[in-house]
Amino acid sequence: MQITRQADYATRAILYLARAGKDQRISTSQVAREQKIPPSFLAKIISQLSVAGLLHTSRGARGGITLAREPDQISLLEVIEAIDGPIQLNMCVEKSGACSFDETCPIRPVWCDAQNELVSKLKNTTFAQLSP
Repeated sequence: MQITRQADYATRAILYLARAGKDQRISTSQVAREQKIPPSFLAKIISQLSVAGLLHTSRGARGGITLAREPDQISLLEVIEAIDGPIQLNMCVEKSGACSFDETCPIRPVWCDAQNELVSKLKNTTFAQLSP
């Protein structure tokens, strides 16, 4: 499993804002430049993060983006899922019966455990922990 480049950029943008401080309004061009994210790509990411309730945006000369919540209230999982959707290591993890070998497969419990551990780790990792 590999998260998309878009999700990676989103986590870098949120981390940059977390390090700046919750109430610090920063221009998207500054985030793009400092984090080496293509500006047009960042605009789409910011829109998705805003819809997910993770960012506030404002337009104009004094516009920019700010975190919608404190960094300790934003998890890595939330950001990744806002961009990529729910994490799913394999189709059989989402629901039982997705595979014809479901009831006899010795691998499915391993996929389920691995996904649960990954989701738990991402859910319990906040941007406050990542931004000293």
